[in-house]
Amino acid sequence: MSIDKAVGLGTAGNAMSKVITGTSEVSAGRTAVATGSGAALGAAATGALVVSGIVSAPVVVPLAIASGIVAGIASLFD
Repeated sequence: MSIDKAVGLGTAGNAMSKVITGTSEVSAGRTAVATGSGAALGAAATGALVVSGIVSAPVVVPLAIASGIVAGIASLFD
């Protein structure tokens, strides 16, 4: 996992939350959507949605969590 990937994916998750919710207003709902979107992007970037198994877990989990955290924090400051 690299920090620049987590930040990029988290920012993309925040942007996705704006499109999904239709607003850029700060709210608990949009933060939840942003966090989920960021985590999903982090998991997808590592191939977790295609390749599942114990081997991918050490890489997938940290990137997915970090991307979700970045997206959640970013959604609070728009």
